[in-house]
Amino acid sequence: MKSDIVKKGIQRAPHRSLFKSMGYTDKELSMPLIGIANSANTIIPGHIHLNKIVEAVKAGIYMGGGTPIEFGTIGVCDGIAMNHVGMKYSLASRELIADSIEVMATAHAFDALVMVPNCDKIVPGMLMAAARLNIPTIFISGGPMLTGKHPHKNEKIDLISVFEAVGAVVSQKITEEELCLIEDAACPTCGSCAGMFTANSMNCLTEAIGMALPGNGTIPAVMAARIRLAKEAGIQIVRLLEKEITPKMIMTEQAFKNALTVDMALGCSTNTVLHLTAIAKECEVPFELNLINEISKKTPHLCSLSPGGKYHLEDLNHAGGVAALISQLNNIGSINIGCITVTGKTVGENIKGVKILDLDVIRPINNAYHAEGGLAVLFGNIAPDGCVVKQSAVVEEMLTHEGPARVFDSEEEATAAIMGNKINKGDVIVIRYEGPMGGPGMREMLTPTSAICGMKLDANVALITDGRFSGGTRGAAIGHVSPEAMQGGIIAIIQEGDIISIDISNKKINLKISDEEIKERLLNWTAPEPKITHGYMARYAKMVSSASKGAVFKT
Repeated sequence: MKSDIVKKGIQRAPHRSLFKSMGYTDKELSMPLIGIANSANTIIPGHIHLNKIVEAVKAGIYMGGGTPIEFGTIGVCDGIAMNHVGMKYSLASRELIADSIEVMATAHAFDALVMVPNCDKIVPGMLMAAARLNIPTIFISGGPMLTGKHPHKNEKIDLISVFEAVGAVVSQKITEEELCLIEDAACPTCGSCAGMFTANSMNCLTEAIGMALPGNGTIPAVMAARIRLAKEAGIQIVRLLEKEITPKMIMTEQAFKNALTVDMALGCSTNTVLHLTAIAKECEVPFELNLINEISKKTPHLCSLSPGGKYHLEDLNHAGGVAALISQLNNIGSINIGCITVTGKTVGENIKGVKILDLDVIRPINNAYHAEGGLAVLFGNIAPDGCVVKQSAVVEEMLTHEGPARVFDSEEEATAAIMGNKINKGDVIVIRYEGPMGGPGMREMLTPTSAICGMKLDANVALITDGRFSGGTRGAAIGHVSPEAMQGGIIAIIQEGDIISIDISNKKINLKISDEEIKERLLNWTAPEPKITHGYMARYAKMVSSASKGAVFKT
C-alpha cells in the first residue's frame, strides 16, 4: 500500500507515534488509509451539512475495511460572492482546491480518496485533483436543495427567482414587500441551489463521467437516501483500491464524450465548458471547443430544468435521475456504454433495468424540448477562439439578433445602466475586462442578466462578455469571449453603437465593421492597469490562461 511509507518498518516508529497521539490504533494503521476531502463550512448552503455526509462516509470506509482520515478544503458560495469583488475569487478558488488536495494526499501518502464537495468550483477543483493524483477516488456530493413555494402563486421558486425579483422591483412590476416574501421562501433547505445551475450541473456530470455512484447528481440533500449513498461510497472506495481502479482509467476520452452528451441533454450551466476543459487537461485527454458543437448537434435537449424550464433537481430525481437520462440517450447510440465507473461496472451495466418515471421531466427522443443540446459555442471576429451560450435558455426570437453595442468596462457599470432603465430594446450589452486575466477571476454576471429577465427584456436584449455567467442565467447571455479584452481581443475595441450580429443557430458572432477598421483600432489600443495588484489574485492574473483553455494556469 502507498501508505506503508508513513506507517511500516522500524524507521517509521516516529510516524506511528504521531498517529497514535491522535488515537489511531495498530489495527487502524494496518488498514488502507483513505483520505476524505471535506469541504464543509458554514457559509455555503450546499456545504453546511457536509459533516453529516462525511460521518456516513467514515462509517462506510470502516465497514469496507479501511481507515478514514478527514481533512478540510476551502469553498466559495457564488451566490453570496455575487456582484462584488468577492466574485473575482470564485473561479480562482478552483485551482487552490486542486492544489491543496494534491498537497494533503501526497504529504500523507493516502492510499485512496473520497471527495465530498457540492458547489460550483469545489466539484471541478476536486476532479482536477483526482486526475492529477490518479489514486483510487470516489465522489459523494452533498445533494441539491429542495425548491421553495411562491408566496402568492402555485409555483416552485428557487434562488434565481430572488435575483429576477430584484429586477421586477426596479421596473415596478412587484413591490419590495413581495420581494421580501420571495426572499424568505426561495431557499427552504440546505443543499446546492435547486435548479440546473453550475453546482448541480457538475454533480450530475461527475456521475455521468463515472466518478460517482448512481444518484449522486440528484438525490436531495435532506433525504436519507443521500446518507445511505455516502455509506455506500465509503464501502466502495475500499473496493476500488483493491481492484486498483484509478481516475484516469475512468475519465477517458470516451467518458468525457458521455459527460458532454449528458450535459447537452440536461441543458447544463455554461460553466461546465470551463470545468470539463480544465479536468480534461489534468486527465491528458484531448478536448476542443468544437467537440461541444459536434455533440450538441446530435444530442436532443430532453430535460427542461430551471433556469430555462419549470422543473428542478428534485423532479429529475423522481423521474429516475441521471441514470434514467443516460438510458434514454443510449437508445440512440449516443452513450459509450463500455466505460468503467466507480461502481466497478460499466455504464451499460449501471443502467440495466433503469426506467424513466416521468416522461415530461425526461422526455423521449421523439418529443425532445429542442432538437439540439443545451450549449453552443459561437465563433467569429469577436471570438475567434470561441464563446459560449446556453442556447436552451434563449427565447426563440433572440436566437438571431443584430443590434447596437452598449459598452461597459465592468459589471458594476452595466448593472447601474440596466437598473437605471438606460438599456433599450434591441441593444447588445458588452461587458469587458471581466475575463480570467482582466477581471481578474472571470466574474459571473448573474445580477445584470437576472435584472434583464426581471424587467422582461430577455426577449429583446443580448449580453456578451469575456466574463462568465451563473448556471442560473437565462436569456441571450454569451460569455467566455476569447481572446478576452485584457489580452487584446476584439471585444476590447468595440465602441458604443457598433452593430453586433449574433446567430446562435449557425454558431456565429461578429462585429460588423471592416477588417481595416479592426486593425486600426487594435493599433491604438493599450491594456488598462490591472485591477488587483497584490495577493493571490494578482498572481492568478499573471498565471491564468484563456477561457478557451479552461482558465487553468499556464504551463
